[in-house]
Amino acid sequence: MSGTTTAAALRRRTAGAGANRWVVLVVLCTSLLLVAVDATVLHVAVPAVTEDLRPGGMELLWIVDSYPLVCASLLILFGTLGDRVGRRRVLLLGYALFGVASGIAALADNAQVLIAARVLLGVGGAMIMPATLSILRQVFPDRRERALAIGVWSAVAAVGAAVGPLLGGFLLEHFWWGSVFLINIPLMLVSLPVGRILLPESKGEGSGPWDVVGALMAAAGLFAVVLGVKRLGGASAAGGGGGVWTALTLVAGAALLSVFVRRQRRRAHPLVDLRMFARPAFSTSVGCIVLAMLALVGLELIAAQYLQLVLGLSPLETGLRLLPLTFAAMAAGLAGARLLRRFGPRRMVCFGFCLTAVAVLLLTGMGGQDNRTLLLSGFVLLGFGLETTLFGAYESMLSEAPPEQAGGAAAIGETSYQLGAGIGIALLGSVMNAVYAPGLTGVPGVPASASTAAGHSLGEAHQVAAQLGGPAGAALLDAARHAFVHGLHVTLLVSSGLLLLGAAMALWLPRAMHCETAAAGETPADVPAEASADVPADGPAEGLSDASGKAADVPAPRAAADSHVSV
Repeated sequence: MSGTTTAAALRRRTAGAGANRWVVLVVLCTSLLLVAVDATVLHVAVPAVTEDLRPGGMELLWIVDSYPLVCASLLILFGTLGDRVGRRRVLLLGYALFGVASGIAALADNAQVLIAARVLLGVGGAMIMPATLSILRQVFPDRRERALAIGVWSAVAAVGAAVGPLLGGFLLEHFWWGSVFLINIPLMLVSLPVGRILLPESKGEGSGPWDVVGALMAAAGLFAVVLGVKRLGGASAAGGGGGVWTALTLVAGAALLSVFVRRQRRRAHPLVDLRMFARPAFSTSVGCIVLAMLALVGLELIAAQYLQLVLGLSPLETGLRLLPLTFAAMAAGLAGARLLRRFGPRRMVCFGFCLTAVAVLLLTGMGGQDNRTLLLSGFVLLGFGLETTLFGAYESMLSEAPPEQAGGAAAIGETSYQLGAGIGIALLGSVMNAVYAPGLTGVPGVPASASTAAGHSLGEAHQVAAQLGGPAGAALLDAARHAFVHGLHVTLLVSSGLLLLGAAMALWLPRAMHCETAAAGETPADVPAEASADVPADGPAEGLSDASGKAADVPAPRAAADSHVSV
């Protein structure tokens, strides 16, 4: 066998030294599962927290929103810090902070302490999330293996988001509300020493000083933008405008981010290398992530209201109805690597958008009566299509980023996800309310004031109808349900349009999945037999050719100095 080796095999040995890379993937997915669960587990505990701590309206809002708000704001800060000081170091610090904050939250005896704990949880989550994806980028330098690892990673994220409410409901039936936080502590106590032993340390080349001012500017700008988007989404769902403060918050955030971008372009050693956006695959992938979440997260919120307030299902029954969506997303994540090799990023992401649009159009058949077959079919297609889209976009984005910028690229991807979700709630909430509210005007026997109040949301319509009682209450509730279903259909059509726009955007992605197979200066004759899994003897694998159908040119790997990996 030749004394030389492929670049991919060499990087696998370097990145995985001291630990099997698949064991590393298990450790990373465990921590990601905790962060994903914690983002949704509190939702079902809100009534119990309200009864025990008696928070005010604004305090309750911050109890729920402080975690995702702080986490989204600090992703770029900690993602780029990990590139500079070491991704494993930031990840382990995140583990420790997450465990401590979970204990404080579980034992909180007033709303202020719980809000502070949730803020600390957000900081810990921001340290963990980009670190898991950037370490994965280093541990799996071979793109084919990395695609499989990202598929597992994304499937775990989908499971965590769906399991959160179900796990919270189970714990609340047997324990007090603090138990939803205590479950994090033993897992973090295990993750800390295991991560210290098994996870390899990696960082970028670290040239030049870390831009502290730029990091804080990015954090403040993202905080303002995400806060403004959340306030706009809440106002849209309630049937009102965003208000002056919401507009000022959005303008201030946009101004800070604009200054941040100009600052990064002027610096010799920027915090985030904005030249990554000049690569069509990277910028298109980020846009696809935003569009996918913009179209679907607000839709998911509206679908949960439909199941509970129109069909009359309990929260647990609603969660069970949505489980097929999660299982389909898991299947898409696990099959994603094979699909990417077979079809390439362009066709995979485009197919995912189109399949999701078909699912959304299918769900327009939802009416006032329960149709289990329709819902099951729609949710399965929705979950598979969405995860296929996000998998292809994330994999392309991460593969296009230089290894030394892996943390910053992961943070950009996660931030795009959060912004897309927030904008989606605001946009689709506005569409929903614009169609829903007019349907409650002029209901026979119902006072105008009651119709106006019921027009804010279907939940308020239920309350107003209960207060009215009698034929007037029944008429108002019936009109509200019909108006909500009509608004749902219009919202689904708007969402499908956004998804088709995403499918058009995906056409800018590379046609094929290009994999590095040989080190610089090597010829195919230099590649030893052990590389046969990377380069088939009879030519490139299907989906690994360029647009002309010929074997794709193999790019030379980056210099070893671009990314330093040690144990």
